[in-house]
Amino acid sequence: MQPSIFKSYDIRALSPGEIEISDAERIGRALGAIHKPKRVIVGHDMRTTSPALEEALIEGLRSQGADVVRIGLCSTPMFYFAMFEAQGSADLGVMVTASHNPAEYNGFKMMRGNGLPIGQGGGMEEIRDLACNELPIPQAAVTGNVTTDDNVLERYIEKVWQLSGLEGDFSALRIAVDAGNGMNGHTLPKLLGRLHGAHVEELYWDLDGRFPNHEANPVKTETLDELRDVMKKHQCHVGFAFDGDGDRIGIVDEEGTPIQGDMIAALLSQEILRDHPNATILYDLRSSSSLPELIASLGGTAKMCRVGHAHIKKQLIEENAAFASELSMHFYFGDLHGSEATDLVLLLILKIVQREGKPLSQLWKPLKKYAHSGEINFKVTDAKAALERIHSHFAAQAKEIITIDGIRMNMDGWWFSVRSSNTEPLLRLNLEAATAKDMEVHKAELIALINA
Repeated sequence: MQPSIFKSYDIRALSPGEIEISDAERIGRALGAIHKPKRVIVGHDMRTTSPALEEALIEGLRSQGADVVRIGLCSTPMFYFAMFEAQGSADLGVMVTASHNPAEYNGFKMMRGNGLPIGQGGGMEEIRDLACNELPIPQAAVTGNVTTDDNVLERYIEKVWQLSGLEGDFSALRIAVDAGNGMNGHTLPKLLGRLHGAHVEELYWDLDGRFPNHEANPVKTETLDELRDVMKKHQCHVGFAFDGDGDRIGIVDEEGTPIQGDMIAALLSQEILRDHPNATILYDLRSSSSLPELIASLGGTAKMCRVGHAHIKKQLIEENAAFASELSMHFYFGDLHGSEATDLVLLLILKIVQREGKPLSQLWKPLKKYAHSGEINFKVTDAKAALERIHSHFAAQAKEIITIDGIRMNMDGWWFSVRSSNTEPLLRLNLEAATAKDMEVHKAELIALINA
């Protein structure tokens, strides 16, 4: 087993190839030996390799005396919900999934019983070192048992519906929803079955771990082309697209424009602050300044956070925040102990559209006050040297330098963030200025420094 498969937030690699069935069993043994859990919740996505990896993982956990509760096919939000429900009774949770990665990948998301993920600096290194060691991992004296919970989906749908507060007549509503052959094809029939009378255009709701139609990753706007075509044909009010494991959601307005993640967060923050006045809301350091300014104007407290769910969930729980967001279209809810719930995002957006009685474009575009570059990725041979060049060039003129995740510098009338990816060998640039012209000028300057 190669140490490189152990990432910042999860275990993820080619499978078969870099993650074999025997590796899954050893990872289960390592988890059991380190954490000594009494009860573990295990689920899996629809990838073709997931059932066999799950079976081996469970055997490894059982060999360490852990009792396993199998919840079967699940989206990542469903898995997190199962862990949220089981606080106090489950010590550990593992989901077999490779998130939005292509079909040839698989892996494991791991979570402690307290709701915090196992990641870099939070237990991942210990699992890596033991799993990659060639020495045998001794078996416990007693082998754990396996039980099955077949009702998580029903309880999850009921919970998010209740939290949304959505009600009324949906007969005038026209929406299109692309599950990308991923796990939301499992949740959507029951969820949208509650929108009685609504006209729903379904794209790729059948579960297929080969992803035969397009990559299930709404962050890449080209994957939204078919959704936009269907929306135009059927004059839909809004379109939604999900990634493979269901923890990212893309949203397209009635004009066919994809809405950037921080502007989705702005819409949702307005809704959250209706139910949680004066609440703390977290936003990642790549987000538009429009977002914290809006939160503050509504009486909330906006706090910047690092990128990545391990960091965000920890801060959300510690600060008792009501909501958190990432530019990459991950959204976290305090009412679910920091869990992501894209199905709840969908319902809340529908609630906003229904209540306001305006086209979605008229609701989100006024919230966008500045020109944001979006995230730009660079393959560099020496990321550290690039960051040092940028720091040296801009430090004297910066009004504020933030180093919680790479470098973010707030300048006079604009800002930029450059950080190393936690999941890929890339340097990521985001910047924002008052006008598109200024943004392009600063972007060219930064690109030249990165590529120097």
